[in-house]
Amino acid sequence: MKRIDFQPVLFDTLKNYSKEKFFTDLMAGIIVGIVALPLAIAFGIASGVSPEQGLITAIIAGFIVSFLGGSNVQIGGPTGAFIVIVYGIIQQFGIEGLAIATVMAGIMLVLMGVFKLGTIIRFIPYPIVVGFTSGIALTIFTTQIKDLFGLTMDKVPADFISKWIAYFHSFDTTNWIALGVGIGSILLIIVTPRFSKKIPGSLIAIIVMTVISYLLRHHLNITGLETIGDRFEINASLPTPNGLAFNIETINQLLPAAFTIAILGAIESLLSATVADGVTGHKHNSNTELIAQGAANIVVPFFGGIPATGAIARTMTNINNGGKTPVAGLIHAVVLLLILLFLGPLTKHIPMACLAGVLVIVSYNMSEWRTFKSLMKNSRSDVAVLLTTFLLTVIFDLTIAIEIGLLLALVLFMKRMSEVTHITVAKDQLDLSNEGEIYHEEEKLIVPQGVEVYEIDGPFFFGVANKFDECMKTIGDKPRIRIIRMRKVPFMDTTGLHNLESLYRLSTKEKIQVILSGVNEQVRTTLQKSGFADVIGEENICRDIHAALQRTTELIN
Repeated sequence: MKRIDFQPVLFDTLKNYSKEKFFTDLMAGIIVGIVALPLAIAFGIASGVSPEQGLITAIIAGFIVSFLGGSNVQIGGPTGAFIVIVYGIIQQFGIEGLAIATVMAGIMLVLMGVFKLGTIIRFIPYPIVVGFTSGIALTIFTTQIKDLFGLTMDKVPADFISKWIAYFHSFDTTNWIALGVGIGSILLIIVTPRFSKKIPGSLIAIIVMTVISYLLRHHLNITGLETIGDRFEINASLPTPNGLAFNIETINQLLPAAFTIAILGAIESLLSATVADGVTGHKHNSNTELIAQGAANIVVPFFGGIPATGAIARTMTNINNGGKTPVAGLIHAVVLLLILLFLGPLTKHIPMACLAGVLVIVSYNMSEWRTFKSLMKNSRSDVAVLLTTFLLTVIFDLTIAIEIGLLLALVLFMKRMSEVTHITVAKDQLDLSNEGEIYHEEEKLIVPQGVEVYEIDGPFFFGVANKFDECMKTIGDKPRIRIIRMRKVPFMDTTGLHNLESLYRLSTKEKIQVILSGVNEQVRTTLQKSGFADVIGEENICRDIHAALQRTTELIN
């Protein structure tokens, strides 16, 4: 049995840890904790839960991801990518349904890491990833219009098109003070980096707009500007763990949603870790990272939290402020815990329009519109995948988008692999020049009368197995011997093996001998395990074309 690839970076870090590293990690952790505060609150509220649930997620998930993770600098917590799916699950199944789906997703993530699927997930086509993120960004922006404009609406429709229809019918109820606070927040976030690279613009916007809101409400008696306290009751205390009622019926209902959370979490966390690698020069362990993300999502729901993953913005903030080890991530979680316990009640004064402004900037940064625009110039298949994934995410929901997106990825993979696999046939003469099997340049081998040589160049799997059948039918004649050169076949799957067995049976009925040439060890092992090597005979599985032609001479004579 293979050993599980689980090697938390923190354990190795502490062996050679120094005071200098602790100081830099401490400063980075404090700054990242401050940056994470407004985002955790905003993501929690936008997802349909309370602000402290967003903070609890950032605290617990952030600690576990840093403690068990496979990256030096990854920061875990709630992210904008989950807003859409979390909100949809809560609307359909409630808070407990979300908790059960999150635990199931956590188990899936752990299994992905255990079975070493971390590297495979990173090969999901880029147009699909961009389609997801751009679609999520537009959806997040759409969900913030009500709070940004302070619209008076009894109920906001769930789907994208109905939302905008309802908004257009309600724009006459715009609260101009709320709109001013929202736009002011956006401008502050945009302008802040020009004056300070350390202090996040979102924090400045929240502080300034909260003070303004407080003065308007309590000193100028101006009402109508909704705050967090108007919508939620803030509980600034440590949560106690709660049990969850698992049953087969609930699991079956929530399985698609859990799969969506798991895949989205895996993609985002590994993407974040890969981006961090490019900046720091370190290499993360993708399987360990998946196990850590899974553990975080298994634990968090029992404390009322929501799904969490690696957060690119917070991870880059950690790097830019000198974070070197996972200790910075642990400190960030402790900072958020202290803020929750001692400053939590103050969050009730934050205007909802200000949080909407924060999320508008988040959605803009997520949109990757420049990348989207450049991908539109690619091949038609890439554009089709990009637009399909984007439109499915926006118009329908993320669960359908991810399922269809992964199916499209598989179809594209099969199509491209089948395009690079070629099958050629030779009869009278075989040119071996520049093939690496020869002893003299321009060597040409004579193919005996009644012998055909087929060469498969590329993987022989279900995507190309039928191509071989078509090639055989095109030739149409019946030779005495068929040599199948497989020196360029790196692997063979069950369908390829089935087609080869079918070819052998049909050839045997027609009294045609089949000889395999240049079979590598991996393909030979597949043939032996299936029993086909015994059927065709080991003497008919030759090491190269010279041995195969020698075998044909023996059979003909």
